[in-house]
Amino acid sequence: MSPERDRLSEQIHVLGDLLGQTIVEQEGRPLFDLVEEVRGLAKAHRLGDEAAGERLLSRVESLPLPEARGLVKAFSSYFKLVNLAEDQERVRVLRRREREAQASGSAAVETIEAAVRELHDSGLSPQDMQALLDRLLIMPVFTAHPTEAKRRTILTKLANVAELLRALDRDDPTPEERRATLEDLRELIVSLWQTEETRAYQPSVMDEVRNGLFYLETVLYDLAPEVVRSLERAVAERYPGARVDASFLRFGSWMGGDRDGNPFVDCAVTEQTLRAHHQLALQLLRRGIERLHGHLSITEALGVDRDLLDSLAADAQLFPDEARRASERYARQPYRQKLLYVYRKLAATLEASTRPWRADHRPRPGTYADASELQHDLRLLRSSLRRHHGQRLADGRLGTLARQAAIFGFHLASLDLRAHSASHAAALAEVMGRYGLATSFADAGEEERTALLTAEILGGRPFAPHRLDFSPATNQTLELFRLVRRAHERIGRAAVETYVVSMTRGPSDLLSVLLLARDAGVSDRLDLVPLFETVADLHGAPATMEKLFENPAYARHLAGRGRTQTIMVGYSDSNKDGGYLSANWELHLAQRSLAALCRRHGIGLTLFHGRGGTVGRGGGPTNRAILAQPPESVGGRLRLTEQGESITNRYANPALARRHLEQLVHAVLVASAGRQTAPAAAWDQAMGELSPRAERAYRALVHETPALVRYLHEATPLEEIGRLNIGSRPARRGQGGFADLRAIPWVFAWTQSRVSLPGWYGLGHAASSWAGADERRWSLLRAMYREWPFFRTLADNAQLALRGADMLIARVYSTLASPADREAVFPRLQEEYLRSEAALCRLTGQRELLEEAPWLQRSIRVRNPYIDPMNYVQVALLRRTRAEPAPPEAEPLHDAVRLSVNGIAAGLRNTG
Repeated sequence: MSPERDRLSEQIHVLGDLLGQTIVEQEGRPLFDLVEEVRGLAKAHRLGDEAAGERLLSRVESLPLPEARGLVKAFSSYFKLVNLAEDQERVRVLRRREREAQASGSAAVETIEAAVRELHDSGLSPQDMQALLDRLLIMPVFTAHPTEAKRRTILTKLANVAELLRALDRDDPTPEERRATLEDLRELIVSLWQTEETRAYQPSVMDEVRNGLFYLETVLYDLAPEVVRSLERAVAERYPGARVDASFLRFGSWMGGDRDGNPFVDCAVTEQTLRAHHQLALQLLRRGIERLHGHLSITEALGVDRDLLDSLAADAQLFPDEARRASERYARQPYRQKLLYVYRKLAATLEASTRPWRADHRPRPGTYADASELQHDLRLLRSSLRRHHGQRLADGRLGTLARQAAIFGFHLASLDLRAHSASHAAALAEVMGRYGLATSFADAGEEERTALLTAEILGGRPFAPHRLDFSPATNQTLELFRLVRRAHERIGRAAVETYVVSMTRGPSDLLSVLLLARDAGVSDRLDLVPLFETVADLHGAPATMEKLFENPAYARHLAGRGRTQTIMVGYSDSNKDGGYLSANWELHLAQRSLAALCRRHGIGLTLFHGRGGTVGRGGGPTNRAILAQPPESVGGRLRLTEQGESITNRYANPALARRHLEQLVHAVLVASAGRQTAPAAAWDQAMGELSPRAERAYRALVHETPALVRYLHEATPLEEIGRLNIGSRPARRGQGGFADLRAIPWVFAWTQSRVSLPGWYGLGHAASSWAGADERRWSLLRAMYREWPFFRTLADNAQLALRGADMLIARVYSTLASPADREAVFPRLQEEYLRSEAALCRLTGQRELLEEAPWLQRSIRVRNPYIDPMNYVQVALLRRTRAEPAPPEAEPLHDAVRLSVNGIAAGLRNTG
């Protein structure tokens, strides 16, 4: 056993003991004994004792509600603590690998240093490296997609537990220090036990905004400059003289800007969000100045640049009171004087940010108009220091602040706006109808709409009146673009750079937005981003974009945006529409085609990946996912969504957050400049034949079996997930059936019931029906797995989904369905599971899934006996809810089910 594994076992043992003591102390010995009894039955069942499984189910079904709830809370609390211990083990392993790499003179795997070394050793020239650095963009975008089941209160307490675990990791704590740490842990665990795990109310949009800002403020603001510095150091070592722009790493957010399906996001909320971003950015910059104030106490006797002295004279005229104070307190200390003025300007800018956003905006004297003016002041300080024996000071804390200003500016995170294409069409139809521009825009065909919009955009006349008096929905749509203009004037263009159009199906969907943006005067300041989500939309994406590129109005817009285009591809809806294998292949083909199209038209492409946390929504190891993209589709630029529990898992722990960002940079650099070969024609042909087979199998079950939707409602906690209060937006787009069900609850429900259908269904049928008994075809699949990153990632992610699934537990859930629905669905799930498992083992050459990842096998094996009891309790509770309990019991019962959802999500480390 490795030293890290020893330490992990020790920490799990400590946490388990403290939790057990808490349960006895808070609830009494009977609950503790019940937990141990149920855990023993679950372990026996896993070892093949079917009678133990029957006793387990019978036992939990007979439990009074308070005992059932206590049982779930015990196991749920256990996993929340164990997950922190496992995270700490990951940190220890990473630190050990870094030390070993340094000792051997190599670079740790999947780091920035490893990427730059690999590119240098492969022969990438300094000119090509500089070109890559010049276009480099890596932008994680936080979304409010509701997949984080834990409350902010719980997350904060868990962060405090994690800090104490790090304290226990110190090599030389004194006995008193260890005792104090354990006492603090005990107190926190009691506090966790006494805190409600489920939210009593639905979070507001601003609650979600504040959640996103929490990670930006507490982790990423100080971490991001370190990541940038890592690239600067690695490049300087291998490519002396090459320039790295710190703003290659940036962050975005949809929280407060995503209107698609969320009626609570209106212009007032979006403005409030932009103000929150702006004010926190200014506060953090002021904090940075405060940290420098006593540090740069350098005397002018060492020399000062004339440019810096001139700027001090100009600042003194703006702030005469500060000038007198500076000359008295900081005589002959020009750098501290300059910092005083910078602080004063930031304070004035922060005060101005609280004022109403009026139409006649003019920057107030003594404020910064935008972040570029602050960056200019910081460059004056750094340049003067460099020329007068202060290189280390220029590159130290001051350099960190300069990087923060470049990365986060005055906007902190760029707020993406997103709306459904139908909302723009409806607004245009109303305006055009009133002014007689078109009598039936809403009913017009694609060509007629495109022609009408093109003429209107090129014509240049005002489109909407200054005073908006249309329907509330149309007023909101038109006002949003005017809000963008106000944000640009007050914060800077980085405040809002991207407008995403959901369900883009034709050129008119983007031209509609272009007309609205042109009318508000922001068309040259916004990237208009089509989102292609379904399989059919992915098929049509290249044709849609080619028509846009050839459209004179859109071509003029692209010229104003430096002939660059961002295109978003959605993993969730394409998977829900066509199944795992087909969706991934269609996404791959679409990216190839779009990259080729942009090259033909001389347009720079940025692909925006709409990924979720689970395999069924595009999840899995991010580094491998990027390296699996068509090499021509990366091109040094990557935008990707980070959402729900993925944000917590990746960014709550600073060490893991740094690892994740380094992996992103590593993968983008390698994928953009590596010497990857194109896939063999035979591989493309094989995928072209596998994909429709998988899609037919998937659609036959999901779209063509009426019992499937009923089974989903009966045999999973789908309805209870909709009541979880984990997001501000509704779980459904409408009141209908499968088509209105969002991808997140679709995946979430299958995950809870241990089926994980979206991550593998159809793969086994496709492989076994295509290859059959033909060993040559199986040999081809094995070659694809060995040599093609796309196919290897596809297969490995399916392995993860299949190992997260468990037909033993899924069978228990199936008993909740009616006999007819169960017979129509469950045998097909089980058969395809076995087919997929066998096919993956055969094409990967393994005897069992994840054989090449024994640590992951072990983790799943160890976790299952602790997750199983929560599954059994959830089934028992769902059976009671289906029996329509009397009103006084209904809410406590539903609350217990929601608690079980949280617990299983913690055990699986996944939701939707």
